[in-house]
Amino acid sequence: MERNTRQRTAIRDALQRAHRPLLPQEVLAAAQAQAPRLGLATVYRNLKALVEDGVLCTVELPGENPRFELADRQHHHHFQCLSCQRVYDVHACPGDLSRLAPPGFTVLDHELTLYGRCGECAAPSA
Repeated sequence: MERNTRQRTAIRDALQRAHRPLLPQEVLAAAQAQAPRLGLATVYRNLKALVEDGVLCTVELPGENPRFELADRQHHHHFQCLSCQRVYDVHACPGDLSRLAPPGFTVLDHELTLYGRCGECAAPSA
């Protein structure tokens, strides 16, 4: 494990405060409040190291760049806003989806992504 730098701490803190998966550019914008000289290359390098260390995990949505979130979260799913493209955690789960698998198949895990509009984008314009 690499040493804990101010930049790495700023990146972890940004992800902790966000409460949702972030794109590297979103991590950069949020972490620069704590580490103003932070650059995108440093963010990518630290995200990779934090994933390798098991601190972060990637959230992969079809056709999207990977997002990152803390790895210590319980099993959960995601919601992507089709207006702003942000991704949010969904802490509900439909449970055992084995009944959806073909006969004789064994479900070992599942991922579920909901799509729609977030509360901010769905709110009527003033």
